[in-house]
Amino acid sequence: MALYNFAKANLIGRKPEIKILDEALKNDHSELIAVYGRRRIGKTFLIRKHFSKEIVVELTGLYNGDMHDQLGNFHRELVKRNSKITSTVPSNWLDAFLLLEKQLERLKSRKKKVVFIDEFPWFATARSKFLMAFENFWNTYCTKRDDLIVVICGSAASYMVRKIIKNKGGLHNRVTRRIRLMPFSLHETDLFLKNRGIKYSQYDIIQLYMSMGGVPHYLDKVQKGLSVAQNIDALCFDKDGVLNDEFNQLFVSPFEDSQKHLTIIRTLAKCNKGVTRNELIIKSGIPSGGDFSLKLEELIESGFVSEYPYYQNKKQLSLYRLSDEYSKFYLKFIEGNKNSEPGIWQRLHKSKSYNSWSGFTFESICLKHIHQIKKTLRIDAIYSTNSSWFNENAQIDLLINRDDNIINLCEIKFHNARFTIDKSYYLSLKNKLIDLSSIINNLTVNN
Repeated sequence: MALYNFAKANLIGRKPEIKILDEALKNDHSELIAVYGRRRIGKTFLIRKHFSKEIVVELTGLYNGDMHDQLGNFHRELVKRNSKITSTVPSNWLDAFLLLEKQLERLKSRKKKVVFIDEFPWFATARSKFLMAFENFWNTYCTKRDDLIVVICGSAASYMVRKIIKNKGGLHNRVTRRIRLMPFSLHETDLFLKNRGIKYSQYDIIQLYMSMGGVPHYLDKVQKGLSVAQNIDALCFDKDGVLNDEFNQLFVSPFEDSQKHLTIIRTLAKCNKGVTRNELIIKSGIPSGGDFSLKLEELIESGFVSEYPYYQNKKQLSLYRLSDEYSKFYLKFIEGNKNSEPGIWQRLHKSKSYNSWSGFTFESICLKHIHQIKKTLRIDAIYSTNSSWFNENAQIDLLINRDDNIINLCEIKFHNARFTIDKSYYLSLKNKLIDLSSIINNLTVNN
């Protein structure tokens, strides 16, 4: 489903993704492109908008539809494209894809043609053999042509990662390009709002981003003429607000056994600075093993959770953080204040609880914008690695280890006025530097 008024909306940002799609158009062979990402992120809109002239067939899976429903919908979409199709609804997927092949054979143009299969995982109902039939369609038909781009798209990260990206069967190494669509950056969020005639200050943009992130569908609901606080009240706390109950929909359709995903999300929401994998296992109560690793990987691939490496890449000390702003905001403020009086957010954002939450949330946002931070520091042309560092006494928010033998240590604070370093804070910073320096010196000596 498109997120916006398709005819009027402009494509904001997405430059790396557009480059990938353009390269596929220019190549002299067929391409299989997998596009995935969380709900509401704009996957359908991106493909429809950018390939508006090239799409010759568009098929969309039905949520919770059975095999009969999916085959019927598949057939109807082909009939819409070609009214001369007189066959009955296929009884199996091999016949359905044969019908698609016949439809493509009728198109005589040598220009690149896009077959767009949206919500791909929803087609693959139990025992339907849909994936087997699609594998056959790609391997025996598409690869023999040089003018096809098949785009498969889905919000069900668990399926897209396991069955497509890491497929060990007929689609092993068949995906020619992959796009993991992520939320807008702060800059793209600003551009998106300005495109809708909404002009906020940088401080306002940050406040809005902390509550709903850079999700295009959410930002599209921001009303012109209202302040940020008024918009958050209307969208998140009003009983009919778009984001009032969005959290309960986020993890149901995209993930199998979503209760474990929710347990991980709720656990991370309580750990502002992040936790190691072992700590997450203990706090969540989910047994260690392949299932836990899969659930965590799916949340990372979907953009809900981020992994931050520890200094010198000590894997066991990598930190996992809840990086989805809306989920964090929902669990902190919306869930417990749904039945409050109008204007609740305009009061909550003046509380001590808000000050603490905003500081940690701003830190997470900065960690998503490390490239922009490096550019501002004028070190973006120097190869570097990013990591965290902590011991039992202290933690450094961001450590940039540069290839010119310099390490930048970044402390991240959220204030709406100039931040003053007092004596106590200075001593804290000094102690961090001493502790980290001793570790670096020991590593140098040992090496």
